[in-house]
This record gives sequence, C-alpha cells and structure tokens, in this order.
Amino acid sequence: MAEQRKFQREDVLLVDGYNMIGAWPELAAMKNDKLEDARDMLIDMLSNYQGYAGLVVIVVFDAFRVPGSGKQYRLRKKFRVVYTRERETADECIERLVGEWTSVRRNVYVATSDLVEQHVAFGKGALRVPARELRISVRQSATEIRTELDKTVQLKKNPLGGSLPDDVLGRLERMRRGLGEG
Repeated sequence: MAEQRKFQREDVLLVDGYNMIGAWPELAAMKNDKLEDARDMLIDMLSNYQGYAGLVVIVVFDAFRVPGSGKQYRLRKKFRVVYTRERETADECIERLVGEWTSVRRNVYVATSDLVEQHVAFGKGALRVPARELRISVRQSATEIRTELDKTVQLKKNPLGGSLPDDVLGRLERMRRGLGEG
C-alpha cells in the first residue's frame, strides 16, 4: 500500500483531471456513459479531500480542441477547476502552473500517471503523485471524514445517556412524553 503523504498547509496539488478519470476504476466505468458525471464526481471527491488535507487543489481538464476555452472556476478559496486554453493541452497547462506556483515555502505536487508528464513536472521542481496513490489518499480521507461525522452524530444523539442513572433517564423520558414525573 502506498505511503500516506503529509501535505503542508500551503502545498499545491495539480491534478490532471482526465488522467484521474481514466485511472480510477469508479470514474473510468462512469465516463463511458456520461463523461460529465465522471468529471463532477472527481471534482466532488477532490473538493472533500481538499478540505480535509488543507492544501490548494487545482484540477485541470484538457479543452485542447474546444474554441474559446480557458475558463477557470474557483469553487472554494483553495479549490479551482481549470479548463485549458484553446490549443493548450492539460500537460502544457500543468507545466505552466508548476512554474507559477513553485516557491521555496511550498511543495507543488502533480497528480498524473502519465510518465512523461511526471518527468517534466519533476524537472520543473514539482513532486509526483501517481493516480493510484492519490486515489488511496482520497478514499482514506473520505473514510476518516465519515468516522468523525459518525462520532459527532453519536455524541449528539443523547449526550446525557451514558452519564445519568437509569431512574433519572426514566423520569426525563416520561416527562418528554408528557406522562408527568411519576
């Protein structure tokens, strides 16, 4: 199993969106029926992961043959979705973004399983994250988020339940049901 990465607060994760869709089984199966649904699911999964990991996430989708592209959407303060410019591939966009985000005070990670892109990004100072490793991290964070939410729900159900004697709980329940204190 891949080692869990520890990101620093202002680290940046650049994600080759269509590469992840092709590499993650749950998204690859979905893309054949409706690519837009696979794209939305990836964005949703990475958005949750971004909130958990606390790093800047930029998901890049290739719009090479789409005239007038080059749109960028900021979904949250530290989460963006970028559609490449006309005649720009996702790889070229990611390489440009590596240059823009590289700094002494932060690490830039590039998530792709494209070996050529990994080498180019590494040569520009970025660190590599294979699609499989990112999927493991995203799934692990989702499990940890669910566990924490379950704990919160358990605490909110009846916070006094475990700390009051049974006779007091019984009286409170009778009062709640309008049966009096008796």
